[in-house]
Amino acid sequence: MHMNSPEMAKTPGGSSAPGKENVANGHKEGEVGNNNNPFADYMWMENEEDYNRQVEEELLEQEFLERCFQEMLEEEDQDWFIPARDLAPGVGQIQQQLNGLSVSNGNADELARKSSLNPEAKEFVPGMKY
Repeated sequence: MHMNSPEMAKTPGGSSAPGKENVANGHKEGEVGNNNNPFADYMWMENEEDYNRQVEEELLEQEFLERCFQEMLEEEDQDWFIPARDLAPGVGQIQQQLNGLSVSNGNADELARKSSLNPEAKEFVPGMKY
């Protein structure tokens, strides 16, 4: 394949393909700024104060939202029951002892024989008169 063949022009390393314009620093070749304005690159500074004010407002709003969110989290923490924080000292020991207790499965038949409950009783329904 020859270096100057038409196929080579279409490849990224080849010369500029037809219909494509070279672009440098965001401007097309031959174009310098808007209407050949030598200060085109600095025109953004014209509205710098408005831009700064807008950014500052956004930052203040973000800071306000973060403060509100933090307050909400603190209020939520106060609503939660945290035993280590909310129980009187000594209650934690009782709680540990209770955690150590276990209910033995035992023999269900033996438990039923010793029970004083009536197995023939109607099912209890709250609010219903028997």
